[in-house]
Amino acid sequence: MILVRIIMKVLPEKHKEVLLTLLSMIEPAGEESRYPSYDIFIDIEDQNVFNLISEWETRQDLDHHMRSDRFSVLLGTKSLLCKPIGIQIFTVSDTERIEAVDSIRKKESDFSLINVERS
Repeated sequence: MILVRIIMKVLPEKHKEVLLTLLSMIEPAGEESRYPSYDIFIDIEDQNVFNLISEWETRQDLDHHMRSDRFSVLLGTKSLLCKPIGIQIFTVSDTERIEAVDSIRKKESDFSLINVERS
Protein backbone atom coordinates (compact mmCIF):
# COMPACT_ATOMS: atom_id res chain seq x y z
CA MET A 1 0.00 0.00 0.00
CA ILE A 2 1.15 3.55 -0.68
CA LEU A 3 0.07 6.57 1.35
CA VAL A 4 0.45 10.10 0.01
CA ARG A 5 0.28 13.23 2.14
CA ILE A 6 -0.06 16.57 0.37
CA ILE A 7 0.36 19.68 2.51
CA MET A 8 -1.03 22.99 1.30
CA LYS A 9 -0.63 26.33 3.13
CA VAL A 10 -3.35 28.44 1.55
CA LEU A 11 -3.56 32.23 1.30
CA PRO A 12 -6.31 33.18 3.80
CA GLU A 13 -8.37 35.00 1.18
CA LYS A 14 -8.27 31.88 -1.07
CA HIS A 15 -9.31 29.38 1.64
CA LYS A 16 -12.82 28.77 0.30
CA GLU A 17 -11.68 28.53 -3.32
CA VAL A 18 -9.05 25.90 -2.49
CA LEU A 19 -11.45 23.99 -0.24
CA LEU A 20 -14.02 23.77 -3.04
CA THR A 21 -11.32 22.57 -5.44
CA LEU A 22 -10.19 19.90 -2.98
CA LEU A 23 -13.75 18.76 -2.30
CA SER A 24 -14.26 18.27 -6.03
CA MET A 25 -11.30 15.88 -6.00
CA ILE A 26 -12.71 13.56 -3.35
CA GLU A 27 -15.15 11.80 -5.66
CA PRO A 28 -13.26 9.49 -8.01
CA ALA A 29 -14.14 9.61 -11.68
CA GLY A 30 -13.80 6.83 -14.23
CA GLU A 31 -10.35 5.24 -14.20
CA GLU A 32 -9.38 7.07 -11.01
CA SER A 33 -11.79 5.01 -8.95
CA ARG A 34 -8.84 2.64 -8.32
CA TYR A 35 -7.90 4.28 -5.04
CA PRO A 36 -9.66 3.36 -1.80
CA SER A 37 -9.55 6.74 -0.09
CA TYR A 38 -8.78 10.41 -0.56
CA ASP A 39 -9.37 12.55 2.54
CA ILE A 40 -8.97 16.23 3.39
CA PHE A 41 -7.98 17.48 6.83
CA ILE A 42 -7.69 21.05 8.07
CA ASP A 43 -4.94 21.76 10.60
CA ILE A 44 -6.49 22.57 14.00
CA GLU A 45 -3.77 25.14 14.74
CA ASP A 46 -3.87 26.86 11.34
CA GLN A 47 -7.15 26.72 9.41
CA ASN A 48 -5.26 27.66 6.22
CA VAL A 49 -3.25 24.43 6.16
CA PHE A 50 -4.86 21.53 4.33
CA ASN A 51 -3.58 17.96 4.43
CA LEU A 52 -4.77 15.58 1.74
CA ILE A 53 -4.22 11.92 2.49
CA SER A 54 -4.71 9.35 -0.23
CA GLU A 55 -4.21 5.61 -0.20
CA TRP A 56 -3.14 3.60 -3.24
CA GLU A 57 -3.00 -0.13 -3.92
CA THR A 58 -0.03 0.08 -6.31
CA ARG A 59 2.61 2.57 -7.42
CA GLN A 60 1.21 2.27 -10.95
CA ASP A 61 -2.19 3.52 -9.74
CA LEU A 62 -0.53 6.48 -8.00
CA ASP A 63 1.59 7.28 -11.07
CA HIS A 64 -1.54 7.16 -13.24
CA HIS A 65 -3.24 9.61 -10.88
CA MET A 66 -0.24 11.99 -10.88
CA ARG A 67 -0.41 12.16 -14.69
CA SER A 68 -4.17 12.84 -14.66
CA ASP A 69 -6.03 16.06 -15.37
CA ARG A 70 -7.46 15.86 -11.85
CA PHE A 71 -3.98 16.00 -10.31
CA SER A 72 -3.09 18.85 -12.68
CA VAL A 73 -5.97 20.82 -11.17
CA LEU A 74 -4.47 20.26 -7.73
CA LEU A 75 -1.05 21.44 -8.90
CA GLY A 76 -2.78 24.42 -10.52
CA THR A 77 -3.72 25.76 -7.09
CA LYS A 78 -0.08 26.81 -6.49
CA SER A 79 -0.92 30.48 -7.11
CA LEU A 80 -3.39 30.26 -4.19
CA LEU A 81 -0.75 29.03 -1.71
CA CYS A 82 1.60 30.83 0.70
CA LYS A 83 4.26 28.13 0.31
CA PRO A 84 5.05 25.52 -2.34
CA ILE A 85 2.94 22.39 -2.14
CA GLY A 86 4.48 19.65 0.01
CA ILE A 87 4.21 16.02 -1.02
CA GLN A 88 5.24 12.97 1.00
CA ILE A 89 4.95 9.43 -0.38
CA PHE A 90 5.08 6.52 2.08
CA THR A 91 5.37 2.89 1.03
CA VAL A 92 3.75 0.69 3.67
CA SER A 93 4.82 -2.92 3.66
CA ASP A 94 2.72 -4.10 6.60
CA THR A 95 -0.36 -2.95 8.46
CA GLU A 96 -1.88 -4.02 11.74
CA ARG A 97 -5.35 -3.55 13.10
CA ILE A 98 -7.00 -3.26 16.51
CA GLU A 99 -6.03 -6.85 17.29
CA ALA A 100 -2.41 -5.67 17.63
CA VAL A 101 -3.46 -3.12 20.25
CA ASP A 102 -5.56 -5.71 22.08
CA SER A 103 -2.64 -8.14 22.09
CA ILE A 104 -0.20 -5.55 23.46
CA ARG A 105 -2.64 -4.42 26.13
CA LYS A 106 -3.33 -8.03 27.14
CA LYS A 107 0.40 -8.70 27.52
CA GLU A 108 0.72 -5.58 29.68
CA SER A 109 -2.25 -6.69 31.79
CA ASP A 110 -0.80 -10.21 32.17
CA PHE A 111 2.56 -8.72 33.22
CA SER A 112 0.84 -6.55 35.85
CA LEU A 113 -0.97 -9.58 37.27
CA ILE A 114 2.29 -11.51 37.54
CA ASN A 115 3.92 -8.65 39.44
CA VAL A 116 0.92 -8.35 41.82
CA GLU A 117 0.98 -12.10 42.52
CA ARG A 118 4.72 -11.94 43.40
CA SER A 119 4.17 -9.14 45.91
